[in-house]
Amino acid sequence: MSAAAASLIRPVVICGPSGTGKSTLLKKLMAEFPGKFGFSVSHTTRAPRPGEEAGVSYHYVTRDAFLDLVRQDGFIEHAEFSGNMYGTSVQAVEDVKKGGKMCILDIDTQGVKLIKANHPYLNPLYVFISPPSLASLKTRLTGRGTESDASMAARLAAAVGELEYAKSGAFDVVVVNDDLERAYRALRQVIVEGKTDAGDRLPDFAAEQ
Repeated sequence: MSAAAASLIRPVVICGPSGTGKSTLLKKLMAEFPGKFGFSVSHTTRAPRPGEEAGVSYHYVTRDAFLDLVRQDGFIEHAEFSGNMYGTSVQAVEDVKKGGKMCILDIDTQGVKLIKANHPYLNPLYVFISPPSLASLKTRLTGRGTESDASMAARLAAAVGELEYAKSGAFDVVVVNDDLERAYRALRQVIVEGKTDAGDRLPDFAAEQ
């Protein structure tokens, strides 16, 4: 797809370690501006969970169908987790933009790298949501009550890798979620009001390791 085919409505990529409050911040944004933003519906090879709806929660497809779309370069980004494949299709993003909404993609750093390498024409705004410290991130994950010791260790290790990548300057804006309301105001100013800097900087996580 050429740059001319891309909509003038710039997508927003939201990235950050699990437990930083990305979902909560995005829910607040969607609640305040229900007609302005839309999420792309991802594809997955996993089975639907109770309460999920095909075409709304995910596009549920077979592994063969998913791999066919990979071969056709139909995904902006894709990855495999716990034996299941997940991906954001080019068409899913275009569908949101055709509806006149700004597309929000909540993806990991691997997805960010794939977009930058393979789909630069999308020209998204890259926003990184950071915890104020690794200690606070661990506290948040512990508070979920869903993480085993092994899972906790894996998530924290992944977080360190994501934070290291963020230090490379890959993101246009950094928002530190040290206080939900303050972080939401910063995110809102960037996405809705068009500010180019939220005023936040990545904390020095090296001192905690």
